[in-house]
Amino acid sequence: MGKSMVPNLLFLTKGVGKHKERLTSFELALRDAGIAAQNLVRVSSIFPPQAKMITRKEGLKYLSPGEVVFAVVAENSTREPHRLVASSIGVAIPADRNTYGYLSEHHSFGETEEQAGEYAEELAAEMLATTLDVDFDPDTSWDEKKEIYRISNKIVRTANVTQSAIGDKRGLWTTTIAAAILIFE
Repeated sequence: MGKSMVPNLLFLTKGVGKHKERLTSFELALRDAGIAAQNLVRVSSIFPPQAKMITRKEGLKYLSPGEVVFAVVAENSTREPHRLVASSIGVAIPADRNTYGYLSEHHSFGETEEQAGEYAEELAAEMLATTLDVDFDPDTSWDEKKEIYRISNKIVRTANVTQSAIGDKRGLWTTTIAAAILIFE
């Protein structure tokens, strides 16, 4: 199978669901993300060489009900009223498109959508930077690291997709999901 198993398209999506049953809240989050009709196979976090990131709207057109779909997934759930949960996927794409990039999964409690998203994005960028021998101090701020990555000309883009939610006040399960969906065209 080899090269035929390397996805060439990827899109990011997110969703949230609330229900008295945890599994149903997960299903509702998948529906909100537009990926409930697929059989998701969770994979680790490599952004394939030569892959192109497309919009969710464009990406959903490639999916068929019942299809087996590879995905990098972050999910989180709570039944605790007013508890803040977040799920995030970070992306770091190398300037050299023949090199692989990274996707990261982050699931947190008590972080805003912005905090969780920046953390996931930073995770992906750090993983990529270490494989590209970009010299940086891991203790510097994310803004300082972004500048170092930009100057190195080795990392072309970072991004994230993040879903946060506040636990339902009545104690329903609240589930967040963020995913990178890999597509073979």
